[in-house]
Amino acid sequence: MTQSLTDELQRSRLVVVEVKRAEGRLRVRGEADVCTELSCSAHIIVVTDEDARAGLDALNPGDIIKIEPTGGRPERIVVLRRAWDELASPEV
Repeated sequence: MTQSLTDELQRSRLVVVEVKRAEGRLRVRGEADVCTELSCSAHIIVVTDEDARAGLDALNPGDIIKIEPTGGRPERIVVLRRAWDELASPEV
């Protein structure tokens, strides 16, 4: 069966559950409502609408993200939608 682009996008979206900045760890929830804890380097790049910067400081619980790994570890995180945008959405 062929997957649609929408299905693939839904599967690759993760919701930030907790950000442990000091420890460099990120807990996310995927499509199956299963949480995963990721270890991130201090040099991980977080891309938002505003800018791109190193570190987990730009992330907040509730943000919807996509992770772009390199060599099995998260290298770049793209914020697809901010938590406050999700709450303000008429779709909710």
